[in-house]
Amino acid sequence: MKDHVLTKGKAIQKAEFNLTPNMKLILIFSALFGASLCLETFVGHQVLRIKARNEEEVKQLQLLESLEHLELDFWTSPSSPALPVDLRIPANNVQAVKAFLESHGIEYSILIKDLQVVLDQEKQDMANSQQRERASSTFNYGTYHSLDDIYAELDHLAYEYSDIVSKFEIGRSYENRPLYVLKIASSYGQDPSITSLLNKMDIFLLTVTNPDGYVFTHTTNRMWRKTRSRNQGSLCIGVDPNRNWDAGFGGPGASNNPCSESYHGPRANSEVEVQSVVNFIENHGNIQAFITLHSYSQLLMYPYGYKCTQPADYKELDALGRAAASSIRSLYGTTFTVGSICNTIYQASGGSIDWSYDYGIKYSFAFELRDTGRYGFLLPASQIIPTAQETWLGLEKIMEHVRDNPY
Repeated sequence: MKDHVLTKGKAIQKAEFNLTPNMKLILIFSALFGASLCLETFVGHQVLRIKARNEEEVKQLQLLESLEHLELDFWTSPSSPALPVDLRIPANNVQAVKAFLESHGIEYSILIKDLQVVLDQEKQDMANSQQRERASSTFNYGTYHSLDDIYAELDHLAYEYSDIVSKFEIGRSYENRPLYVLKIASSYGQDPSITSLLNKMDIFLLTVTNPDGYVFTHTTNRMWRKTRSRNQGSLCIGVDPNRNWDAGFGGPGASNNPCSESYHGPRANSEVEVQSVVNFIENHGNIQAFITLHSYSQLLMYPYGYKCTQPADYKELDALGRAAASSIRSLYGTTFTVGSICNTIYQASGGSIDWSYDYGIKYSFAFELRDTGRYGFLLPASQIIPTAQETWLGLEKIMEHVRDNPY
């Protein structure tokens, strides 16, 4: 019986590239964070990088985070003096926040002076790429795409490589959009390393985990990150899907405020997108690895997040994570920090890989891809292909270990 690997990602990022079929399959889930045609503007919004020097300054930043009237968007949360905090500030509150930081002697620098300028450039780059695609009738893996374009390419991949690739639906989103998975199976034949993997396992790619939120980033609010479900008793929309899993649900690092970016939802698995993945794994029955891809910070993490104790397989997971990070670094020198979620960033409850590990999937990992904050959630399209290439090396290292170490 074959083992199976489920790879889930909000995203990973051809024009002039000679891609092998297996690289096409990896690239399709590597750049799904972009957006265009935003109706909500971010003129004058700034992104600051803040560096706390001690625990007292961290507490001041946590206080700042609690001030809802400032409408702050913490791209990375204040948790430790060792970790910088990236913060998006609406234009009308920029001076107030800077005054707060300066009054407490907290150091900061400006990463993005005017967010709308960056978004306008991103939109123009997407428009130019779409014109080139229409002229060539090919899918450009080096740019960001709409959900419809991504789903159309999944159809194309399943048709072009029908001997090894199939597409199926595992559920529907809150707004009734399909959740499509690509299944890659059977002998590949052209690349010995890929063949050796597919002879022993099938690979499932869930290319867009939050399709409603992804569409919303294209049509309304480029910086949206939650689902689009309605919250009873609140005007605020959506849940953080990576705080909604049944793993220490509602604990530290998740918010009970529906207006928070880290709102955990009314109950575990309340989000149909999360429940669909849970159902797929539980019904399938032989998933050996679960790998989820996010942006950003260049981290490769394993459980736990909802508690700060080491998992039973700590030594093996840590060694495998470091081997994968070394493979990633071998291509372009991109460095990844490796460790458990709690020890690497902060305690965070309700996360997907904590659930998968507790469910019995030993090889559970979360990648936070490029970069470390220069562009953050606005990674330029020029970095999509390099990100995908290096990430594939890390994924391949993990899958080879899974193949050679059945349990």
